[in-house]
Amino acid sequence: METLLQQLLNGLVVGSVYALVALGYTMVYGILGLINFAHGEVLMVGALTALTVISTLMGIAPDTPPLLLLGVGLLAAMVVCMIVAFLMERLAYRKLRNAPRLAPLITAIGVSFLLQTLAMIVWGRNYHTFPQLISTTPMQPIEGVFINPIQITTIVASAVIMVGLVLLVTRTKLGRAMRATAENHRVASLMGVDVNKIIALTFVLGAALAAVAGVLFASNYGIAHYAMGFMPGLKAFTAAVLGGIGNLGGAMLGGIVLGLVEAVGAGYIEHLTFGFLNSSYQDIFAFVILGIVLIFRPTGLLGERVSDRA
Repeated sequence: METLLQQLLNGLVVGSVYALVALGYTMVYGILGLINFAHGEVLMVGALTALTVISTLMGIAPDTPPLLLLGVGLLAAMVVCMIVAFLMERLAYRKLRNAPRLAPLITAIGVSFLLQTLAMIVWGRNYHTFPQLISTTPMQPIEGVFINPIQITTIVASAVIMVGLVLLVTRTKLGRAMRATAENHRVASLMGVDVNKIIALTFVLGAALAAVAGVLFASNYGIAHYAMGFMPGLKAFTAAVLGGIGNLGGAMLGGIVLGLVEAVGAGYIEHLTFGFLNSSYQDIFAFVILGIVLIFRPTGLLGERVSDRA
C-alpha cells in the first residue's frame, strides 16, 4: 500500500509539470489549430535562463535569500520565454496561418531544432547542475511515503497556476476574446477583437507556463541542459491529446493521468521484474497511451471543444 501511495505521489508531481506544458499546447491549438512542437524547447530555455540568472546572482551577492534567488530566476525565465514565443509566432507562424496544415507543422519542428541548436551554442552540450534553492530533505507524512518541499512546491504552484488560467479564460475580457478567436477568427475580428494581438498573447501566456514548468522540472531533477525540453514536450503533447486537445480541462486531466500512469506502471514493472527492468522504461507508457488514444478515442477523454472555422 505504501509503495502504491509513493508512486501516486511521484506521478502527481511529474503530471503537474506535464499539465502546465500541455496547457501551452492546447491553447495554441485551440486558437490556431497548430501543434507547436517547439513548445518543449521553450521549457528548456526557461530552465537554462533561470539557471544563468541564479548562478550570476549567487556569484555577485552570495548572501541573497534562496527564495528571492528563485523568484528572480523564475521572473527572468518567464520574460525570456515570452519574448521567444512572441518572436516565434511573429516570424515563423503568422504568415502560415492560411497555408496547408503541413507547412506550419514542419515549421514548428524546424523551430524546435533551431532553439535546441542555439541553446547548445549559448550553454554548451554539458549537463548543468541546477541550484537546489528549496530543501530536498524528505518528509514522511505517512509511514513509508516520502515527499520533499520541492515536490510540494511543484504540486501547489501548478494547481494555483492552472486554476488561475481557467479563471482568466472563463471570467475575463481577455478570456472572452480568446474564446471568440478560437471559435472563428473572421467573426471575432468583425466584433472588434484584435485577432493578431490575441494570438500573440496566447503564445506568450503559454510560454510563461512553460517557463514555470521548466524551472520546476529542473529544480526537481537538479539538472538542466540544451536537450531537456524534448521528452517533457513530447509527453505533454501526449497529455494534451489524451485529455482532448483544445480543451483546458482536458490538458490538465491528461497531464495528471499520464504522470500517474507512468509512475505507477514503471514502479510495478521494476517490482515485478525484480529490478531487471528499471524505471527508465517509463517513457514507453506515454507512447503506448498516445497510440491507444489515437486509435480508440481521437478526441481525447473530454473531447474537443474547438469548432471548425469557416
